[in-house]
Amino acid sequence: MAANVESMFYVRETPWHGLGTRVNEALNSEEALTAAGLDWNVIQEPIYTETEELIEGYKANVRDTDRQVLGVVTDRYKIVQNQEAFAFTDELLGEGVRYETAGSLQGGRKVWLLAHLPHEYIISGERISPYLVFFNSHDGSGAIKAAITPIRVVCQNTLNLALSTAKRSWSMIHTGDIKGKMQEAKDTLFMAEKYMDNLGKEFETLRKKKLTDQQVLDYIEILLPLEEDSTPQQIKNMKRLREDMKMRYFDAPDLKDVGKNAYAFVNAVSDFATHAEPLRRTANYKENLFTRTVEGNPLIDKAYQMMKAA
Repeated sequence: MAANVESMFYVRETPWHGLGTRVNEALNSEEALTAAGLDWNVIQEPIYTETEELIEGYKANVRDTDRQVLGVVTDRYKIVQNQEAFAFTDELLGEGVRYETAGSLQGGRKVWLLAHLPHEYIISGERISPYLVFFNSHDGSGAIKAAITPIRVVCQNTLNLALSTAKRSWSMIHTGDIKGKMQEAKDTLFMAEKYMDNLGKEFETLRKKKLTDQQVLDYIEILLPLEEDSTPQQIKNMKRLREDMKMRYFDAPDLKDVGKNAYAFVNAVSDFATHAEPLRRTANYKENLFTRTVEGNPLIDKAYQMMKAA
């Protein structure tokens, strides 16, 4: 298995990155914790120099199952265990919550889970299946993040729309009153009905913004610009990417009935951002792309802001 994805599970359909263990139906938190390979804890231990002198103010986060050092953090750092992340989501979404995927990245340094919200919604004729994603790091590199994200059933593209009218995301650093902060998230993050109402209004606004073919081509050039000093190879590569994005707008079967509008354009950019082949393949490009999808994608956000201003 490639380096960044250490372990994970997914339900039924193999994800685009092709990694992980398949299960037949969404799991509850206890099952998901085991299937994802996240049934371990992080313990903090003191750090010493080679001459056995204690290094004040710092500790090592160590996985209890294999003694893997996940990161070095300050004394102020508070651990949020994997089991606590599932318990948080269970309580947030209520009884019967099911998990579609979860796993470990970078040798346990980062973990995520994706939980299916209890209800589907029909918005402007589209079936919208919302999910809650929870992302945590054990290496001290970033905050805990949680967000609600809508996934279109027809193509499973995550629409990371930067909704200005709905609070859909929350984050906190690993210091201070962790339990109090997580209670704050429960009080402020999850207002699904209000969120989906606002989402429907956003979708409808985008649908009403008609785009000419030339406007679409112009927007693609803005999103994928050519630098003045580009080499012939760079020009060739950028033209290939532009053609890819054009195909996802003009030729995608699942957008045929949507019409030529801002909503279709954002969907096409989302599909491109999460599925397009990179200019240069590295050993772990798929896992890095997956991480960026979890944390948000700047290309999708830029396209959405452009369509709002159109």
